[in-house]
Amino acid sequence: MALGARRAPGARRVQTRWVPLDLPDAPSPELVELDRTTSLTVVWHDGTRAAFALEDLRRGCPCAECRERRDRGEPVWPRPDRPETLEARGAHLVGAWGVTIEWNDGHATGIYSWGLLRTWAGLDEG
Repeated sequence: MALGARRAPGARRVQTRWVPLDLPDAPSPELVELDRTTSLTVVWHDGTRAAFALEDLRRGCPCAECRERRDRGEPVWPRPDRPETLEARGAHLVGAWGVTIEWNDGHATGIYSWGLLRTWAGLDEG
């Protein structure tokens, strides 16, 4: 972990042969449903359901580029050079760790970890 970096809530430190990794301990959900025009819905094994509006997910994208934009006070979305209407073209599971969304503005690098989504939904402390 870089100097000054903080470990994500619920993450555990795993020493690999090359680099220590912080892996989230949040469980994988039972069901993930993407409505390409409105929301991402996640259902956890305990039956808890959380729905996330696409606009909130895009604006809160956790990738480095989007975090830098927010830190500089720049909008992540909407931007003048991108489509006004936000849609998800698709979503892909990232192992048992989370989900990434491919947006119609061309962005697809943010990984929404299960722990992050649980925190945003108020299910875990953040």
